[in-house]
Parts: sequence; structure tokens; C-alpha cells
Amino acid sequence: MIYDAAIIGTGPAGVSAALNLKIHNKNFIWIGSKNLSDKITKAERIANYPGFINAAGAELNAAFRAQIDAMGIEITEGMVNAVYDMGDHYALNLGADFCEAKAVVLTTGIAMKNTLPGEAERVGRGVSYCATCDGALYKGKTVAVVSTNVRFEHEVKYLAELAAKVYFLPSYKDAGTIAENVETVAARPTGIEGEKKPFTVTLSDGGSLTADGIFFLRDSISLSTLLPGLATEDGHIAVDRGMATNLKGVFAAGDCTGRPYQYTKAVGEGNVAAHAVIAYLSEH
Repeated sequence: MIYDAAIIGTGPAGVSAALNLKIHNKNFIWIGSKNLSDKITKAERIANYPGFINAAGAELNAAFRAQIDAMGIEITEGMVNAVYDMGDHYALNLGADFCEAKAVVLTTGIAMKNTLPGEAERVGRGVSYCATCDGALYKGKTVAVVSTNVRFEHEVKYLAELAAKVYFLPSYKDAGTIAENVETVAARPTGIEGEKKPFTVTLSDGGSLTADGIFFLRDSISLSTLLPGLATEDGHIAVDRGMATNLKGVFAAGDCTGRPYQYTKAVGEGNVAAHAVIAYLSEH
């Protein structure tokens, strides 16, 4: 089955796009965290969202959740590792699974622009964003795993069951103990060097480590890796007034399109993007 649209990201822009596509009876898949936006949840007070007077972030997030549930909208928990242009539609890689959609709405936030020096050049030849996809390639070898969220620790455990040695580089505090062959590294990774495997991962403390494969388990990945050919400006996705990107059938909304980084702006852009998708589907 090919969906009418795929929404990537469950922040305010994604919520707005999903609500509008649902109202217009479009068949879509919505991919991201079922907890919606951690950024909103952690906000102490939100003073400029219409209808909410100095609301706590958790209150606004709960209101989003309640409306989503009331409308029967489902979220597919996961992260999209790559989007492929199939000519008249797009294929999305979700770990070991794939789905297809005629249009794509990117509501990925601003984390998508962060990559290490040497990372992009080695994607597919030592650098991976999916443990279940590529873990088997490193059975009995040494891998490094950079993780930005505790929710990815089950993937680190999976890699530990395959690899002989795992260097674990979490960017958060209180990382769990995974397995005996997993060494937690406190220093931050600063780059990847070397033309052939094994590669060298340089560290913020001046040290380094050597690994055959390097896995980045982030809440999101770089724009150039996610969707090659996507035009950007100053690290953000370039869009027109209809939230259309330079790629046909691909739209973007929210923080990923640029400042101001405001919830109200994201919701408005999500609405515009959804209506642009509806028009695009009608025309094609």
C-alpha cells in the first residue's frame, strides 16, 4: 500500500499536519515519538500560545495528545533513517521496515543539521544510523555507538550481542550498564578519520578510539543523509510560502524551516503544509 502522505516528526508542526490530513480523510502514516515533543514537555511556561494562559509545557503536550486520541490518529513509533525518491512517490526506511507515500511532510525540528566532521562521507561504508539494519555486518568486530537518548539503549544491547567490543558514547547522564563487552566513554566524539576500516573516532579529551563500524543513534539525522538533494539555507530546509521544498511532493514545517523557533509558528506551518499536500495530491 502507498500512503497519501508520510509525516516525519511528532512536534507541534507534525501534530497540526496530522490533524488537518485526518480532517480531509487522507490516508497517511505519522512517524516519530508517541510522547510527542520533549521540548514542549520540559517547558516551564508558555505565554504566547492562543487559548492557553501561561500554560506549563506538559499541559499543552497533554492537550495535543488528547486531541490526537479523540480523532483516532495513530503514531508509528520509530525514526526514519532515509527517504528515497521512487519517481512518482517516496520510500521511507524505518529500521528493518519500509513504507511508501506519495508526499512527505518533514517536521523534524532543528537537530537534523548536527553531524560530526567525517560522518557524511562515510555513510554506507562504516557509518550507520540503524542498528537492526546493519548490525549483522559487524559480527565479532569492534563498533562505536553514539547515542543521544536513553531510549536507544536497547539497540546498543543488540549490537553488544553481535560485536566483540562496543564503545558506548552517550551524550546524556546516567547511561545504563549494557553488557560486559560494552565500554562507556565519557568524552564526546569530535570527528571521524581514516580512509579505510577500521576508522578512528577522535574525542574531546584529546584521545581517540578505533572501530570497524560507527553507529549514530540520534533522535534525528542530518538533512543531507535523510533526503539527498534537499535544498537548505543556513542549516534549515528551504521552503516557499506553501511550505514546499525544492523536491516535488516534499514539504516541511516547524523549526526545521528556520526561525523563529516558536510553537505557534510551527502549528501554522503544519497547517499550511497539510493543505499544500492536499492540493498536490489533487493535482497528481
